[in-house]
Amino acid sequence: MSEQPEIRTLGALRASGHVLRGLRDELRENLLAALADGVDPWAGLHGFQHTVIPQLERALIAGHDVVLLGERGQGKTRLLRTLVSLLDEWSPEIAGSELHEHPFDPITGASRRRVAEEGDDMPVAWRHRSERYVEKLSTPDTSVADVIGDVDPMRVAEGRRLSDPETIHYGLVPRGNRGIVALNELPDLAERIQVALLNVMEERDIQIRGYVIRLPLDVLVVASANPEDYTNRGRIITPLKDRFGAEIRTHYPLDLADELAVIRQEANLTAEVPDAVLEILARFTRELRESPAINQASGVSARFAIAGAETVAAAARRRSALHPADAAVARLVDLETAADVLRGKLEFEPGEEGREAEILEHLLRVATVETVREHFRGLDFGALVEAFDGQRTIVTGDHVTADDFLASLPELTDPDLYDEIAERLSATEPGARAAAIELALEGLFLARRLSKDRDAGATVYG
Repeated sequence: MSEQPEIRTLGALRASGHVLRGLRDELRENLLAALADGVDPWAGLHGFQHTVIPQLERALIAGHDVVLLGERGQGKTRLLRTLVSLLDEWSPEIAGSELHEHPFDPITGASRRRVAEEGDDMPVAWRHRSERYVEKLSTPDTSVADVIGDVDPMRVAEGRRLSDPETIHYGLVPRGNRGIVALNELPDLAERIQVALLNVMEERDIQIRGYVIRLPLDVLVVASANPEDYTNRGRIITPLKDRFGAEIRTHYPLDLADELAVIRQEANLTAEVPDAVLEILARFTRELRESPAINQASGVSARFAIAGAETVAAAARRRSALHPADAAVARLVDLETAADVLRGKLEFEPGEEGREAEILEHLLRVATVETVREHFRGLDFGALVEAFDGQRTIVTGDHVTADDFLASLPELTDPDLYDEIAERLSATEPGARAAAIELALEGLFLARRLSKDRDAGATVYG
């Protein structure tokens, strides 16, 4: 953050050559300048580059209010918050102004009087762009007073008449003047509250308890909502939908690389998680989104994979705490235990009661097979299969350390095979090598070349 300007009076602001820009002009010009300079204003957003972001950029250039429609966990809120980066870093306002009015454009009676009385000596304050974004989670108990405003009884008690506009305590939208107002989960707002937004978004009038106050509010209203065929909590009323200039559909990442990028960016990992384990989680999430057993209208949030990665890392950290000599590195056995914890994040179709665990296990196996094929394609595992003579077994589990697991591996007729397996996954440390070999064993089991049994938290390959 740079230092705010030193200008402190209206006269100094005029002398500096400062030019008043409307909010939409500010967003448009800053966006166009960023695009011309090759600067990406949407850092941290993955999978939207060729779909959602071009639509949003066109809407901002056109000066439209925007509503984002999409299932949960598609990054709608994150996208809205990124709009802040398109605002000027510092913006002047009349010091003490309730509605953050620009010194060159006062819109309330009180501010106009101050400009007339104080002239060039009127104090000017500076507002950082982070303060020009306000966000409201729409809830059924939200009132008109919260969003638009209401008569303030304390101001009436001071002796003002009820008809005096200065008796009004302004709500969220007027206080967001010269900024961005974001309404999350817009259909959850009661219809009477949505009606109160109509004039604000079109005519810029505020109606409070019978008073009509014409305030040329300079505000961009953006909103997010789940598709109406999913949410039963409410709807966006038709006149309000018509006020939004752009309705943009979001989506989950279309490419595996974008899915992985979201997990790596958002997950707070307490231990090392190899890329192959994260890839299985990403593929698992994508399989769930295509499964007819899962309610796709509800969606499978990106938070599912993020929480999965954090749970797998936590399992590795727990094992390291129980066995201090073992480095905290996640392995396939940690992934299997995480699936049960994540079940509550999914909504199954009504006919799937009692089969939830079976469905999750099947789809996790599918994701594992795809990952094995991707990384071990063309590798001959014959020597590893031959090492199991009908008597030999290998035991692993969330209580088995990486060193113990590696020490239990049989000698192979191809002594380089273990190194080749590790090399395919760029595994050099013992924990990562153990994770790579566990993945190979699981792949052989899923290919029906090895057997696998679970007993008291242990997994036995043979």
